[in-house]
Amino acid sequence: IARHGKQQPGDKVVLIGGRTGRDGIHGVTFASEQLTGASTTTSFTSVQIGNPIVEKKMIDILLQARDRGLYARITDCGGGGLSSAVGEMAAETGVRVDLDRVPLKYAGLTYAEIWISESQERMILAVPPAKVNELLKLFASEDVEATVIGEFTDDRRLRLFYDGKPVGDLEMGFLHDGIPQLQREAVWEPTRHPEPDFAEPLHLNEPLLKILSSWNVCSKEWVIRQYDHEVQGGSVLKPLVGKHNDGPGDAAIIQPILGSPKGVIIANGINPGYADIDPYWMAASAIDEALRQIIAVGGDLNRVALLDNFCWGSARRPEMLGALVRAAQACYDMSVVYGTPFISGKDSLNNEFEYEGKTISIPHTLLISAIGVMDDVSRAISMDFKQAGDFIYIAGSTRCELGGSAYLKNRGLVGNGVPKLDPQQSRHLMENLSTATRRELVRACHDCSEGGIGVAVAEMAFAGGLGASINLKEVPLGESIDRDDFILFSESNSRFIVEVAPDKKDAFEKEMAGMPFALIGRVVNEPELDVYGQKGNSVVSISINELKEAWQKPLRW
Repeated sequence: IARHGKQQPGDKVVLIGGRTGRDGIHGVTFASEQLTGASTTTSFTSVQIGNPIVEKKMIDILLQARDRGLYARITDCGGGGLSSAVGEMAAETGVRVDLDRVPLKYAGLTYAEIWISESQERMILAVPPAKVNELLKLFASEDVEATVIGEFTDDRRLRLFYDGKPVGDLEMGFLHDGIPQLQREAVWEPTRHPEPDFAEPLHLNEPLLKILSSWNVCSKEWVIRQYDHEVQGGSVLKPLVGKHNDGPGDAAIIQPILGSPKGVIIANGINPGYADIDPYWMAASAIDEALRQIIAVGGDLNRVALLDNFCWGSARRPEMLGALVRAAQACYDMSVVYGTPFISGKDSLNNEFEYEGKTISIPHTLLISAIGVMDDVSRAISMDFKQAGDFIYIAGSTRCELGGSAYLKNRGLVGNGVPKLDPQQSRHLMENLSTATRRELVRACHDCSEGGIGVAVAEMAFAGGLGASINLKEVPLGESIDRDDFILFSESNSRFIVEVAPDKKDAFEKEMAGMPFALIGRVVNEPELDVYGQKGNSVVSISINELKEAWQKPLRW
């Protein structure tokens, strides 16, 4: 049986999947360069050409090879192509590669181009000699190319050959450690923005409608429906949910093996606006949001992993690098406390464009993706209100945290009170709520993110075709807040709106005991959203149809 995770001298280097071409050459170099108006013509060959059919076939046959123990180690050909994949895998042994054996898309590639091409759908396997024939036959049975292109050695050297002639020879120690590590200056200084100074509106219908129509909040249905999210019939919870399948789902759940009760939950978190105040809390909030969405659909934190996708300006500038370090520190801190490891990720650290003598830099942006295992997909929960008469709860504390919020952005403001969180407390809250969902005490659940309570309740109402009545006086506060608009639109982390049937009320409250939560309203038959302020006054009274129209109209193409 192959010894997983470690190749031995004499094991064969097997290239599987797609063929190698000029597409993607210097892709990682291009991704790290500053863009200009000429980039579209000078760098088009740096973009890889994908082939999902080849990838799907390769993945399926790889799973069979894995289960039969036919390879010892595996890695993908990403940035740098074969040069990084083979070079990294052979760091502790050594390797000989015959580049003329690499299957090509077309003739004419030089050995250098073959070595650094980043063509997609390719992977490298370390295969014991006794397993090679069986592996090659297996791949051939599904018409997936698999080619022996070299052999791992014990001399700790990288040796490249083309037509039997040496074209490269490097000592592994030099290849991996021969160049000194970069040393760069990183500086971060807190940014102060003008504090919001405007009178509290008497009625909040208009602000709520504007937030629902904002680009970051409005419906993305047109975009979502450009993709088939029901291939193979394994979709349990789709991106769009509710009475008319057009409400904003928190996360998607798929059933990879039909007939098995297990599912995979996929969720995301992002809010670059917070980075204008503090990149640390931007990153922490993105992680918390992704995990909230896992919980909201019925998952738990027991088997959740994270992926990061950093899009940043030039790390050569101290202030940019300082912001990046701060965001990365948040990723570490949150991951450790939540017990959710980062298993992969991507970074684009030079997202800048030179135009008319000015440098335009992308905002500090971090997308967090969370993937979790669900033991029983029949317990999946969608976010739409289900039944008039049900109770509406909020779980989690609300603070005066509107810095970078959708509410302030619609007023042309940023603020300073960026949403923060205590991951230890947040974890406890999520664990209690996931236990409640597992016990089938929750009928619907939706996390509070952009737009806060106001947007979350509105979305649940129009997704379910039911109205709602809530009272802001009952919302548990983490600090004193004397303005209804700040309570309604605060974007404090670690909060959920939960629908509970009357006969489950006592059991739900018992499960949530010790956590910040409160009963704040009821689901009603009338298609209206009514929100009452701390003094009992009406602050929102509007039909769910008007709310839904405001949400759907901006991208209804």
